[in-house]
This record gives sequence, C-alpha cells and structure tokens, in this order.
Amino acid sequence: MKKLIVLRHAKSSWTEPNTDDFDRPLNERGWKAARRMGRELKHRKMSFDLCVASPAERVRETLDGLAEGYGDFPFPVRFEPQIYLADTVTLMELVQHLADDLETVLLVGHNPGLERLLALLTHDDGRGLRDRVTNKFPTAALAVIELAAISWTAVEPADGRLAELILPKELD
Repeated sequence: MKKLIVLRHAKSSWTEPNTDDFDRPLNERGWKAARRMGRELKHRKMSFDLCVASPAERVRETLDGLAEGYGDFPFPVRFEPQIYLADTVTLMELVQHLADDLETVLLVGHNPGLERLLALLTHDDGRGLRDRVTNKFPTAALAVIELAAISWTAVEPADGRLAELILPKELD
C-alpha cells in the first residue's frame, strides 16, 4: 500500500499587490499554522520517504515553518515546477511517475489542483472526510490518502481512502 500525504501551503500575504503570484510570501497567520502543523506531524511521528513541492515562495516558506515545528526533516525535499498551478491531470501524472521504492510521499502545493486531486483519488469514506476536503481544502490543511495500489504507476481514480484530515484551526 502507498500513502500520499497532501499539504496545501499555508496562508499567504496579499499586502504587496504588485508582487508576482509565484513570489507571494506567507503572512503571520500562515507562519503560525505551518509551525503548528510541523509540531503536529512530529507529535504523530509522521515521516515521509520524499517531499515533492511547488517551488513557489509560499510553499517554500510553508516548508520552512513546518521544519521549525518538526525539526530537521529526515527526508529529502524535491521542488517540481509543474506543481505550481497544476491541474489534476498534471498532479496525477506526477503521482504515477513516483519511484516505486517510495512508500509515503508528501505532496505540497496549491488549490484548486490539490482539492481536485483529493476528490479524484478518494472514494466516500463513511466519515465525511472526503466531503469536507472536496468542498474546501483550506490553507495548511493536510490529508492522508491510503492507496490500494502497490505501485505508483497503478494508482487510479477512486483508488484511495482518506484516512486522516488535519486542519490547523482544529489543533489550537
């Protein structure tokens, strides 16, 4: 079984209207949420074989905040330009091209692509988690998808179960 952990970047700043979207940093609320999520991941002893992330500034800063709460990452981080503003097809292709020796992968990026990927990959879980993320996958939210596939290339729509949903606002 493969696990895909999906994290949306934390809340970004809109205080500098002339800043290019790619270069927007986190705001204070975003930094706080990223650190809180890092502490929560450490508390739950969550680790990953690899993190693949958008290179956008708000994602980089989300990972910096996560590391402040988690500590040094015991896994590599690989920035993938195609994740920035990716649609579901692009994200699905990225997942299906992951190396099969990876069991648990953290994917960090943006909506609406991540929200739509969660809807595509999961089926109704009976606990309402899928409905919650398909209606709104908030900033700094993390979803754990357990996939039935034993190979990333075999991942198909509705193949996964949303096992966990962690929202920073529910941690305070």
